[in-house]
Amino acid sequence: MEEKLEKVKELLKQENAEYLLANFDTLNSFQKEIFLDQILQINFKQIKDLYNSIGKNKENDNAKIEAIPYVEKEKIKDEKYFKKGVEIVEQSKFAVVTMAGGQGTRLGHNGPKGTFILNVRPEPKSIFELLCDTLKKANEKYHVSIPWYIMTSKENNDDTVSFFEKNNYFDYNKNDVKFFMQGQIPMVGKDGRILLNEDGLIKLAADGHGGVFESMFKNGIVDDMKKRGIEWVYIGPVDNPLTQMVDETLIGLAEDKKVMSAGKSVVKANPEEKVGVFCLKNGRPSVIEYTEISEEMANRKDENGGLAFGESHINCNMFNIKGIEKIGADKLPYHIAFKKANYMDEKGKVVIASEPNSYKFESFIFDAFEKLDNMIILRVKREDEFAPVKNAEGVDSPETAIKLYNDFYNL
Repeated sequence: MEEKLEKVKELLKQENAEYLLANFDTLNSFQKEIFLDQILQINFKQIKDLYNSIGKNKENDNAKIEAIPYVEKEKIKDEKYFKKGVEIVEQSKFAVVTMAGGQGTRLGHNGPKGTFILNVRPEPKSIFELLCDTLKKANEKYHVSIPWYIMTSKENNDDTVSFFEKNNYFDYNKNDVKFFMQGQIPMVGKDGRILLNEDGLIKLAADGHGGVFESMFKNGIVDDMKKRGIEWVYIGPVDNPLTQMVDETLIGLAEDKKVMSAGKSVVKANPEEKVGVFCLKNGRPSVIEYTEISEEMANRKDENGGLAFGESHINCNMFNIKGIEKIGADKLPYHIAFKKANYMDEKGKVVIASEPNSYKFESFIFDAFEKLDNMIILRVKREDEFAPVKNAEGVDSPETAIKLYNDFYNL
């Protein structure tokens, strides 16, 4: 440890970050090892660059933003897309990635969000089991076993794995379920200094759902997919139990049009709805966040009287394996969020935040679209595929998700 400590001291001196060692002597030997390893993994230049970018002009300020074309699923009459998608699934060229790194804190649930129980009919089930049921139906229909990759976080990985083991993987083929962990990045205070958590270790936060690509490469997931002959990968979040992950039409459409990515949209409920929307940014597929869209753009109408920017990104994404390799060649940009965070100060006192006091850096999966030349947007019905579980009550809550789920399956 002494040799490692000296190396860390030298590094922190170079980076003018010796303040991080203020509480080092209060840590036990196990914590000291973890702390030193954390320091050695920090990209200090990256953190400084991100902090210095706060408040700078957003890229969208000078970008040309246009409406993006889409295909309406219910208006597709030609069966060729569906049949092509079926062929890909039957040939075991399709896999699913579920991003499940979050905790169920906002739901009042102590544990991974995927373990949250929804009181659907005919019997209550966890979100994980509901997603698993969708895959099992496809497996049975097409006589395959679709590989299922689940991205956890350092915070919930052990609980997630143990939940699957305790439930015998919901009778899914255990060899086709693989877990991998999401990346993390340090949080910084308003002064740009890296924060310590309440235990005196580096305060790390998940690097956003855009980190799924880097994590897939780091954990050998892409290699595993290539060995299995996978060509198309659905990537979606854990908190939508109604998501139709095995969408034959979407797969076939993307294959037929020879694009590297595809996404599902639902019509924006109203101009004020707080969702990101698909668009073309400087001629390339993208998503513009609701915080970055002007009031004029949000209300702009198209030639048919609908919203010109009305295709909500519901985080149902599909990528060709070649597209994933192209995306993985470079890091996605980070977005900056001002958050409340408890931390330990240099005197060893834990500071409890009552208002936003720190910056969190996270990448978003939709920034990957801009790295690809083109994509297909498939508009689907909200009531058929979008039942998010995000809030304890009200909109996008267990209550609304349960109703949507029961109504869709006529339960």
